[in-house]
Amino acid sequence: MTPLDTPMQRSQSISIASVFERYGLVIFLVALMVVAAIASPTFLRPANLVNVLTIAAPLGMVVVGQTFVILVRGLDLSVASLMATVAVLATAFKATTNEAIPMIFIAAIALSAVVGLVNGWLVAKRNVSPFLATLAMMIILQGARFAYTGGAPISTLPPGMGFLASGRVLGIPVNLITLAFLATAFGIVLHRSRLGREIFMVGSNPKAAFLNGVAPDRVVILCYVICSVCAGIGGLFLLGYVGTVSNWVGQGYELDSIVAAVMGGVALSGGRGNVFAALLGVAVLVVINNLVLLLGFPIEMQLIIKGIIIIGAAAFYRTRLA
Repeated sequence: MTPLDTPMQRSQSISIASVFERYGLVIFLVALMVVAAIASPTFLRPANLVNVLTIAAPLGMVVVGQTFVILVRGLDLSVASLMATVAVLATAFKATTNEAIPMIFIAAIALSAVVGLVNGWLVAKRNVSPFLATLAMMIILQGARFAYTGGAPISTLPPGMGFLASGRVLGIPVNLITLAFLATAFGIVLHRSRLGREIFMVGSNPKAAFLNGVAPDRVVILCYVICSVCAGIGGLFLLGYVGTVSNWVGQGYELDSIVAAVMGGVALSGGRGNVFAALLGVAVLVVINNLVLLLGFPIEMQLIIKGIIIIGAAAFYRTRLA
């Protein structure tokens, strides 16, 4: 703005800037979808859109949990390895009937909670950096998987797992319904509960939170448990979609979940973020992946284009949330 700008011009400029600041990611996502529709008419076909939503759901589940960890100034690099480990655990039941599905989910959630508890304890009680603590956990889980499977893929799963991952109810993917439930439940926890207020306080200023009667260590540990449980559930749904267990189920989700959350406005410095905005970041990533696949680009070009668009998205907007 120049000194000759009128008050009305300055007001309009501020108003436009605030719109881009608040809704920039939505605008970017809409623009990206328009480009995708022009570049490949297949993109808007109902079958492809349903496929996009089906693929997005497991990543969205991981992002919901990752959001909680980032809000308290952490990150979790073990989520992808945990997803693969949970997938291997599901095959350990050697079940061929759907009666085993509840036990598979209970075992997966229990294992995930233990992993989150250890991660949180290392970060909160032993002052290990989140990067090192969760990286070590990622390696431990990877070693345990290879020790059990010998590196060979496994495909013994109850048939109902496939329905949970890619089935539909009234045309809506079941895993998308599950994601909506998780996001709503944890969104209420984050924005309508005492725990949510404590999470934002710890993320913004742990010392001030402690002086106000909040136990930062407890909050941090609980956030890591939530993150791991969400990753474990996401791993089961991804497993049902893939159908065969390999030691690399969910590979790349650790970085994609962090990128999606940050693109959605979750601050790496902690104390600012929103579950639903983080899921918009998931939508951007999934649309990018789908577009480059529809255009038939080789994997090398897919990675380059994905990186460029992510940088563009990050430079295009800055979402304010909390």
